[in-house]
Amino acid sequence: MIVDKEANFVYFSERLKLDPRFTSTCNCITEILDKCQVNYDFLKGTKDIWARDYMPIQVSLDKFIEYRYDPDYLHTKKYSRDKTDPDFVCDEMDFKTTKTDLIIDGGNVIRSSDCVIMTDKVLNENEGNYSHTQLIDKLKQLFEVDKILLIPWDKENDCFGHADGMIRFIDDNTVLLQGYFDLYNELFKNKVYEQLKQNGLQWRDLRYNVELEDEKNNWAYMNYMQTKDILLIPKLGIEEDEQAYSQICGYFPEYNKMGRIRQVNMKEILKYGGALNCISWTIKIN
Repeated sequence: MIVDKEANFVYFSERLKLDPRFTSTCNCITEILDKCQVNYDFLKGTKDIWARDYMPIQVSLDKFIEYRYDPDYLHTKKYSRDKTDPDFVCDEMDFKTTKTDLIIDGGNVIRSSDCVIMTDKVLNENEGNYSHTQLIDKLKQLFEVDKILLIPWDKENDCFGHADGMIRFIDDNTVLLQGYFDLYNELFKNKVYEQLKQNGLQWRDLRYNVELEDEKNNWAYMNYMQTKDILLIPKLGIEEDEQAYSQICGYFPEYNKMGRIRQVNMKEILKYGGALNCISWTIKIN
């Protein structure tokens, strides 16, 4: 698969720059991208500021998987009016995709070159059409990987069932985990760690040494945006900002040496449930 560190182009929803609530944040991001000579553009025909959840998943230079973007939370009154039609957006770009009937959410797809990690919510979304085994086989075929790793859905803290606030790949053999997993019950922790062990993955943790241990927004540091040339980290205006930055610099020394790890204030975006990975669609083009 094409992985985050290979991406050389970033798309954002056009609403990110047009909605006055987010214009300042958008300008900060694009200013950094301009300085670092990272190419970007804006998607037309979107219903909200997000991009990751509904845009196709890149497998190779010319293969993009367009899935059914129909997660359960979009069936609620709160979110149904904001459902973007990926068909419409891709048609506006004259963008060709490979379609599947699987219900998938882009924020729930974390990938290395040969492994995809998702929360097990994907089982719930597709249980009427595919058994567990059939779904795993279908995902391997679509993504052209040998390993599909399902971690438990953090239902108490995330109604969306996304993995991109829980885990990311540092490299093909190592993942970065939220340190707060230590606060979870033993069953949840053991399921996560057992899946990683069974698939030959090592892990590192994001941890914070602060007095307030229940800061509800520090999950967002995991929701960074990565391309081959830059790694953007959310800045939240809390004590953990510098601790998260320091740790990520240590985990990604190749970016740090080039001065390509930058922080962006995401407080306004975070109010609506996402951060930098959520608002971006990163791909590799020729």
